[in-house]
Amino acid sequence: SDGLQVPRGIDCLTAAKYTEAPFGIADFSYAKPWAPKSPLFPGFPKSPLQTIGEEQTQNPYTELLVLKAHHDIVRFLVQLDDYRFASAGDDGIVVVWNAQTGEKLLELNGHTQKITAIITFPSLESCEEKNQLILTASADRTVIVWDGDTTRQVQRISCFQSTVKCLTVLQRLDVWLSGGNDLCVWNRKLDLLCKTSHLSDTGISALVEIPKNCVVAAVGKELIIFRLVAPTEGSLEWDILEVKRLLDHQDNILSLINVNDLSFVTGSHIGELIIWDALDWTMQAYERNFWDPSPQLDTQQEIKLCQKSNDISIHHFTCDEENVFAAVGRGLYVYSLQMKRVIACQKTAHDSNVLHIARLPNRQLISCSEDGSVRIWELREKQQLAAEPVPTGFFNMWGFGRVNKQASQPVKKQQENATSCSLELIGDLIGHSSSVEMFLYFEDHGLVTCSADHLIILWKNGERESGLRSLRLFQKLEENGDLYLAV
Repeated sequence: SDGLQVPRGIDCLTAAKYTEAPFGIADFSYAKPWAPKSPLFPGFPKSPLQTIGEEQTQNPYTELLVLKAHHDIVRFLVQLDDYRFASAGDDGIVVVWNAQTGEKLLELNGHTQKITAIITFPSLESCEEKNQLILTASADRTVIVWDGDTTRQVQRISCFQSTVKCLTVLQRLDVWLSGGNDLCVWNRKLDLLCKTSHLSDTGISALVEIPKNCVVAAVGKELIIFRLVAPTEGSLEWDILEVKRLLDHQDNILSLINVNDLSFVTGSHIGELIIWDALDWTMQAYERNFWDPSPQLDTQQEIKLCQKSNDISIHHFTCDEENVFAAVGRGLYVYSLQMKRVIACQKTAHDSNVLHIARLPNRQLISCSEDGSVRIWELREKQQLAAEPVPTGFFNMWGFGRVNKQASQPVKKQQENATSCSLELIGDLIGHSSSVEMFLYFEDHGLVTCSADHLIILWKNGERESGLRSLRLFQKLEENGDLYLAV
């Protein structure tokens, strides 16, 4: 029943003798076991590994393993290396896990309130000591620097006047930044190199690095460009200078990521998507119409009617060389960087707001939601029919409302032979009982999700794991001399 591929000639008793539960640290109470206790072998242990069924033929993640260590909402996951990751959340603890086995490796205790940000600070390639640091910020107004290989606290920084909401590392300069009501620059020895004055009571919500030793900080509805000045022969001190403020957003900025070396993208609470030039900080593209406007309403009425709760808020971005993928309310949208328009969408991809998305190989996308679901999508091309009407109002680059018939003709003509795409659901991962906050993708070890239900789930490729179990069984049989060929 577990899909175990027993080598030819191996009898069931021998197989049962050497087959063990592949993971021994999970506890399931609501999912069916993949290998129930057999009535033939009452002493054979029931495995904690679970399956989600065989009806999703294109979904490779058919086995799941639940990890329990947190006792509050788990909000953050960060990859440490090829096989380890760390989790953190509202209970203030950090747990380091093995992504292949699900083994709990370390538990880091030090914060007294919820964790608000976590990043890794890798060692320089030129450095002989390859110790990796883990930086955690908390609502207790401290930042703790941990040794990634032990539970040792390297240092606790308690000089902040407000909660640090975001952390980022500038690897090239070997410094890290903390963002709260001000922006601070620190070196690897944890010396404060420089800081800004008080920026805003709302604080910095996101930070990304851009060229020319600059960073972009999202502060409310503003984007502030800062330039870091490294020490020179004339000056031995660091400095941070505010060089520009971008005031084009009309509401608070919720998401900010780099698209490539030349551009970055921001998304706001009222559904504004803006792509910026990372060199001269000018606007490259603007998109806002995340709903079907009605012709009889003016602009202000339209905004008031459509701006219900977070239906159009842009919560998260991911991108590749061709497209920006946006989580907008409950929907997913694919924005073409070349065409400067949306080429695919799922307006109701989930039943609640989409919190996190990530791109996978083979034109696939994963999304997770407040409704507790994790879904896998595939971006497929389709040739648009010439007779198909062009949606003039939806994601219209020309503004609000429907354009007139004459003005829409060039757009329609351009669209008739264009290739559009669709997002097709190919997998639905049901395991969490509450909001799924985010996830990590490991190419070799599967998917990791964290949730408000205090749990972490490892989602495994069922076919691959079955093959690994078969290989381990074969090796054990061979080592113990129980391997024989059927006559």
